[in-house]
Amino acid sequence: MKKVEIFTDGGCKGNPGPGGYGCILKQNDRIKEIKGGNPHTTNNIMEMTAAIVALKQLKEPCEVRLTTDSQYVVKGMTEWMKGWIRNGWKTASRQPVKNQELWQKLDKLSRPHSIEWIWVKGHNGHPQNERCDQLANEAIAEL
Repeated sequence: MKKVEIFTDGGCKGNPGPGGYGCILKQNDRIKEIKGGNPHTTNNIMEMTAAIVALKQLKEPCEVRLTTDSQYVVKGMTEWMKGWIRNGWKTASRQPVKNQELWQKLDKLSRPHSIEWIWVKGHNGHPQNERCDQLANEAIAEL
């Protein structure tokens, strides 16, 4: 399997408000940067969208290290997802899962791959996380 590193970030100016995301995909010496935005969204939606957009770039099963500063995304994919699916997309408190459609996309896009979900502290000098943050902010500025 090909090995791919993915770095993602998303954010908003106001929450909700105008938002953007940035992704970096790295395979060997090849690097691809992607950014996008939405005039009315939330931080969590942009964090999830970044991961979705990045995973959509993969055309075959890969070994992936996906690094994000979103604990929401990492915990959702590594801790909460199985319970949500088992409980019919309800939380432990029997409430509907927020952003269910996006979680389902992430689940579907993740299945063909072997993914290690890695959390890093945001705005803490991690070079790729800082670049993804910059891409997200550029996307917001372009709205």
